[in-house]
Amino acid sequence: MDDLRDLSPDSSATEVRNRVAAWVEDHVPADWLAAARSGDPRKLRAVRSRADYEAWYPTLAAAGLVAPGWPREFGGLGLPAHLVRVVNEMLGSVRLARLNFIGVGLAGPTILEWGTEEQKQRYLRPILDNREIWCQLFSEPSAGSDLAGLATRARRDGDVWIVDGQKVWTSFAHQARFGLLLARTDPAVPKHQGLTYFLADLQAPGVTVRPLREMTGNAVFNEVFLDGVALPDAARLGPVGQGWSVARTTLMNERTALGQGGGFSDGKGGRSVLQLLDAYRAGAGGDTPGERAARQRLVEAFIDQRIGHWTAQRAKAARLAGRPAGPEGSIAKLFEAQRNQRLQCLAHAMLGAAGMAREDRDAATAEVWHGFLRSRANTIEGGTSEIQRNILGERVLGLPAEPAVDRDIAWQDILSRRA
Repeated sequence: MDDLRDLSPDSSATEVRNRVAAWVEDHVPADWLAAARSGDPRKLRAVRSRADYEAWYPTLAAAGLVAPGWPREFGGLGLPAHLVRVVNEMLGSVRLARLNFIGVGLAGPTILEWGTEEQKQRYLRPILDNREIWCQLFSEPSAGSDLAGLATRARRDGDVWIVDGQKVWTSFAHQARFGLLLARTDPAVPKHQGLTYFLADLQAPGVTVRPLREMTGNAVFNEVFLDGVALPDAARLGPVGQGWSVARTTLMNERTALGQGGGFSDGKGGRSVLQLLDAYRAGAGGDTPGERAARQRLVEAFIDQRIGHWTAQRAKAARLAGRPAGPEGSIAKLFEAQRNQRLQCLAHAMLGAAGMAREDRDAATAEVWHGFLRSRANTIEGGTSEIQRNILGERVLGLPAEPAVDRDIAWQDILSRRA
């Protein structure tokens, strides 16, 4: 049994690699490892169900491997960026993925930056071991790309906030215990200034979650109704009226996480580059024009994958080195969303006639179809590609900002001005 908690920021990459490898051999079921190392995801699914992995997952968390860059006192290993990369590579090689994407990738970093000591002690460890799932209560029917224009209200009543409003496109709300909630607490000031951030209990009275069916047939997205929901002031994250600053921390971490493939990368909801290469090798039929075109597209997909990986690693290294998440997350998110759409289109094209019709029992083709359809959301979710280009134009290239005629107008006066 190898206790990884005696690793230090000064440990060498070789030591970390060897220690994590030894831990994996000691703690991961042998049949899981054999299936993962085969490179065939179907073999892994045959021996490791989702329920199996969820039951075993606290073992990974207890070792500090879910978020090795987090401080030790909150369940991490306190490792610097270059050693976190080593850990991630070792876990990825045997397909030990993180669960609770929004909790680990968005809620955790935001609470670490803005939370009180009590909030950190309360929320962080249950995120790591997947006991409490999180969602993000930001977008609304009339406030998506213009997030600061949201209308959900939180009114203070002593030590309690009463929340009324509606959120939409909320991933995993049907499974979540808590939500990252952005609400308007002062309508008499400009829209960015009147927001406050909360850690909302979705089991509180007045919360209603309704699924939204996607064209894939799944219902991961939801709409959430908040009718007189009472939240204690202890659930507030950051100062009153500073919700936009707190939300920017969440959004920048979201873009970085999605840019790393945390939401829609290789093997998640579609085919990976390596799977397509294997499929091509198995069915290659000579040096015809069609074969040459397929090879060219596969090479481009492989190059895209490496570019995306390196870009995401630079963004993650900057964050783990102590620098706040910045516009580099928008670069990674924009590129990854487009890359995955191109990749899943290629996977669909390689099906040939099966891309138009398949038998019900053809699970492999169904997976490709699902990846192709699901990838349509990539350039919308987590901030649209148009918004990412605006961010990069303004903050990286120094281009003039888009006109914002309502920036200095009290939120409550915006609709009357438009009328």
